Amino acid sequence: MSKREDGEQGGELDLASRLTRDHHQSLKLWLRMLSCTVRIENEIRTRLRAQFGITLPRFDLMAQLERHPDGLRMGELSKRMMVTGGNVTGITDQLEREQLVVRVPDPHDRRAWAVRLTPAGRSAFAAMAAVHERWIDEMLAGFPAEDKASLIALLASMKETLRVEEGPAAP
Repeated sequence: MSKREDGEQGGELDLASRLTRDHHQSLKLWLRMLSCTVRIENEIRTRLRAQFGITLPRFDLMAQLERHPDGLRMGELSKRMMVTGGNVTGITDQLEREQLVVRVPDPHDRRAWAVRLTPAGRSAFAAMAAVHERWIDEMLAGFPAEDKASLIALLASMKETLRVEEGPAAP
């Protein structure tokens, strides 16, 4: 597969194909990272649907709950998944109908509710997560281990130095 400056690989266009030599280095980096993320995410989305009949957002919600056996409040799920509360409610409703999650009184606030995986949900997620991990490993198998370690370290450093303003964007 040939690699070109414009991001096109093997005749396939992606987000990085928008780049020209005149673009700033930071924009090039961002589009490269985004194109890799979108490519992997689209493949995972397709495989989850085909093999498990589940959407990526539903898988992501279950992944959040798997890490928190006591459950999470809807607002916390919304923040962690970076989606609206309405989206989380819709996904939770679907998973609840399938008996994969349950709403329970929040142990810290009797007026609030938390969502947690049911035993069936925990079992289903464990099976999906094992396959998901194998898919990721397969997709990145051609990328040398040393390069993965270097990229992980570089991205950790980048995350520490990112300038992101909280609240509305400046004009």
